[in-house]
Amino acid sequence: MIRFRNVTKTFATPEGRKIILDDVSTTFPPGKAVGLLGRNGAGKSTLMDMIGGTAKPDSGTIETTGTVSWPVGFAGSFNRQMTGAQNTKFVARIYGVDTGELQDFVKDFAELGGHFHAPVRTYSSGMKSRLAFGISIGIPFDTYLVDEVTAVGDAAFKRKSRIAFINRMKGAGAVFVTHSMTQLRKFCTAGAVLENGKLTYYDDVEEAIAQHHENMGTDEDE
Repeated sequence: MIRFRNVTKTFATPEGRKIILDDVSTTFPPGKAVGLLGRNGAGKSTLMDMIGGTAKPDSGTIETTGTVSWPVGFAGSFNRQMTGAQNTKFVARIYGVDTGELQDFVKDFAELGGHFHAPVRTYSSGMKSRLAFGISIGIPFDTYLVDEVTAVGDAAFKRKSRIAFINRMKGAGAVFVTHSMTQLRKFCTAGAVLENGKLTYYDDVEEAIAQHHENMGTDEDE
């Protein structure tokens, strides 16, 4: 469950204050995969950061139950001098999961071979993304945050990643940001629309998609 209580978030810009959330109060029920929709620049990524705890509202509170992931596949927080195995162990300790089990899972899932024991600074961007996705999916969070990227690599790895993510969703909720309505329909059952500082939750993802198209003045078949 994610509950917003009178949440306001703004940013200073050369044109004045930009409002992301304007005294928003709403609730995402537990166990729901919620597709977050909004025009470019509406503040979807900032909203995800606030849910994940890496950004704070100006006022109000965001309450969550259970554990909430970092954005799935995000590789920006790795220690570049540590190996993939050491980074995995570090994350396991932070989240209180068995270090050996997570290392075994990630080594197999990310398909890094001997590079798993090499410093992350030697990794290509694709290797870092596979490591990040493996760690993300290897920890059983109650709510997953997904910002655009769900998998990298060749077709076989993407298929494996998609199946693993869908399996995780069977016992968890998610907040999912994507510009692809196909992906949104595939992964989400509910939706939320961010528009002009207002956040509206819809229990039916199709209603959310329809409202987003109305806001944008577009047709989904365009």
